[in-house]
Amino acid sequence: MIDLSEALENEWYIVRYSGEIPEIAYNSSIYFLTRAQDGPQARLDEAQIKLLQDAAVARFAEIVLRDLQHVNYSEPTGKPIRRGVVRSIANYRRFCVFCERQQLGGVAVERVRNQAAEALLIFLTTELEQLQSGKRLSVINCTYKELQDYAELLGVGLQGRYQSLEQHCPASSA
Repeated sequence: MIDLSEALENEWYIVRYSGEIPEIAYNSSIYFLTRAQDGPQARLDEAQIKLLQDAAVARFAEIVLRDLQHVNYSEPTGKPIRRGVVRSIANYRRFCVFCERQQLGGVAVERVRNQAAEALLIFLTTELEQLQSGKRLSVINCTYKELQDYAELLGVGLQGRYQSLEQHCPASSA
């Protein structure tokens, strides 16, 4: 017989460190814990489900923020180690869909949105500073329209000094 608390802990770990698509890991864990023939076939309570949802939210936050950090770009070429703003946008949208499907709202969702908004503004400020120094080309890999839409989705605007980034954005996404 499978120990539910141990299985839940193992599944939490799998979801939390799941890679690029936490929602799939979350759904796989729910399946394993509740319906799989080789799983405990448990009836999870709200707290147990929330534990796994929180792990998925934490992983989503990590991958959304990761691609908004200049430390993930090598100098001086600006060649990405990560996949850039385009990937952050895609992961944030996946996060929103996950939250909608799971009927998650409130504090956790706002926290990730606020963290992403802050990270985007720091990224853009750093990008402007590095471009003005003339040390490299832009690492922004999305169109200015996509950048604007993402900023609006996060509740921040690109008015003022950030508008100058338009000339550094590609005409189409990478």
